Amino acid sequence: MISAHDPENRNQAPNRLISEKSPYLLQHAYNPVNWYPWGHEAFEAAQKENKPVFLSIGYSACHWCHVMEKESFEDNEVAGLINEVFIPVKVDREERPDIDTVYMKVCQLMTGSGGWPLTVIMTPEKKPFFAGTYLPKESRSGRIGMIDLVPRIKKMWMSQPEDINRLSDEITTALKHEEAGLPGNALDESVLQSAYEELCRRFDEQHGGFGAAPKFPTPHNLVFLLRYWKRKKDPKALLMVEQTLQAMRQGGIYDHVGFGFHRYSTDPIWLVPHFEKMLYDQAMLTMAYVDAYLATKKEEYKQTACEICDYVLRDMSDPEGGFYSAEDADSEGVEGKFYVWSHEEIYNILGPSEAGLIIKVFNIAKEGNFVDQAVNERPGTNILHLDKSLEQTAAAMNMATQNLNDSLNVSLKKLFSSRGKRIHPGKDDKILTDWNGLMIMALARAAQAFSEPLYADAAERAAAFVLNHMRTPGGRLLHRYRDGDASLPAHVDDYAFFISALIELYETVFDIRYLETALELNRFFIRHFWDSGNGGFYFTADDTEEILVRKKEIYDAAVPSGNSVAMLNLLRLGRITGDPDLEEKAVQTGCAFANTVSEYPAAYAQLMVAVDFAAGPPCEVVIAGDSQAEDTKTMLQTLMSQFQPNKVVLLRPAEQQSPDIDRISGFTKSYGSPDGKARAYICRDRNCQLPTSDIAKMLEMLND
Repeated sequence: MISAHDPENRNQAPNRLISEKSPYLLQHAYNPVNWYPWGHEAFEAAQKENKPVFLSIGYSACHWCHVMEKESFEDNEVAGLINEVFIPVKVDREERPDIDTVYMKVCQLMTGSGGWPLTVIMTPEKKPFFAGTYLPKESRSGRIGMIDLVPRIKKMWMSQPEDINRLSDEITTALKHEEAGLPGNALDESVLQSAYEELCRRFDEQHGGFGAAPKFPTPHNLVFLLRYWKRKKDPKALLMVEQTLQAMRQGGIYDHVGFGFHRYSTDPIWLVPHFEKMLYDQAMLTMAYVDAYLATKKEEYKQTACEICDYVLRDMSDPEGGFYSAEDADSEGVEGKFYVWSHEEIYNILGPSEAGLIIKVFNIAKEGNFVDQAVNERPGTNILHLDKSLEQTAAAMNMATQNLNDSLNVSLKKLFSSRGKRIHPGKDDKILTDWNGLMIMALARAAQAFSEPLYADAAERAAAFVLNHMRTPGGRLLHRYRDGDASLPAHVDDYAFFISALIELYETVFDIRYLETALELNRFFIRHFWDSGNGGFYFTADDTEEILVRKKEIYDAAVPSGNSVAMLNLLRLGRITGDPDLEEKAVQTGCAFANTVSEYPAAYAQLMVAVDFAAGPPCEVVIAGDSQAEDTKTMLQTLMSQFQPNKVVLLRPAEQQSPDIDRISGFTKSYGSPDGKARAYICRDRNCQLPTSDIAKMLEMLND
């Protein structure tokens, strides 16, 4: 097991981080900075010694976090200044998103932007008065360096305490004011139109994707656009999805040798990536490619989704079933070194004949095919990428597409084997409940769409890992597991994503236990996270640590917001159980953020997915039949192979005298298969149609 970024300063006595589990914190355990983990000890020391707190937040796969560590935190001069003036505190943002979301908002309020590494200086009462991101050792290019900053903070702390207190109070008040928004009107179909029009304006007509460089995958934009296309039959919505998915798959942001997607592209053409690989990207992109396959039946989308899943199962899986968090961008101190190739290497590994094909198809040049020296300082290196689809390439070469694909796969496997002998990037092997929830969802959807039991088995193993290792005896979820230790209170994303995963798992294998657990967790979630005054879910539970302000998040960033996913969960569970209170809470969730969302709906694409489900009209499909009979299996497989996103699917097994599903969904009690044949019962917008055993008729009713 390679654990993230093994410390090099082993001759240095370890600091307090040595007892932590986070690979990111352990990376800093041998810094000469006297780091504390976040906790009472650090803030008590700050009070006792009358020192401000230097809070540094990052994560193990963050390239610029590594740069700042090398420049400053491993530097004895800078470390000496930090230790003299501050109580330094290190936080892994992936372990403590509750801390990160609060202080990232502080940074955005104070500077107009944010990012990682995040640097915040605060009073012992946790009130911030300085915020920034990456800080070099020496001041340069208008960015203050640590050598200049620390003495200035020291002087201000000693001589201007009133100014610091006033500033920190103002920032804290502004932060609390941001959280005090009142609910608005219910979100309806009109907001979907606005979101679509905004995405159209931002769409890159030439290269796909949205906006300029750096260009992020933002798969929830694509998931929403597919639903909009389904609703409106607007061809441009589908065009934007397909052009983006194809451009990403062909570009250097995709690992053509080992599969999986890198974090984002540093340029507008998807060529030069930021090379880290995050579990949540693999999950969200898998779901986008699965949906695109269901909508178009194009094999290229199925192949990509399967390759991503195969990468995760091969390289990101714990032997007990959970999924690791990330793979680093850097190896041997150089970003991307593990992933790039020289012209000579390709020839030496493959020989002239095979090398010629790879070099032509993947645009490999003797001088290298990219010039961004900030990303990689090795001249003459290449990022494998396609400049056209395989179909177009095969046609240009007078080859059958399948023959070209087979030839490339043989050579790519040889390159993969050779690459395996290189020094690998670090792996962040902590297991997070929220990100595992996303990956379980992705595997479950892939299993449904492709009738692939391997993916269903992997999803079930991961769910079992979370339920067996990351849940307290009282039934509460925990956020992080590593090295035999499960810890940290779960937050909104953990509950929302894992509940969604359990719903997807039920619709994959139809084991009633997944629905029962989803409902049990959802009840706890509402009890401890729900804002009874204004609606929506707080980021943290009502009985956990509050940091300055109890936030509610709705922005769908790299990872969707917990509230966006929770709204869809409530709608689905409401339809499954026939409980109108759950659907009402979904409406209230949308209302809680309506005023914010209406300003720029495209920034809340995952929420738009929930609004689209609500506007639907959604339908309930109950398949009644012997769960082991071929006609029941065929009916379910056919149903799951359709792009019908606004539905819930239940199975009422005929072999059970009193089917378990009837305890959860009272309306299923009258649904049977008296003639022994599988039957589909379809209700749309609370209007039920006559049951049918004819699959063609079932599909016709679904598409009406």
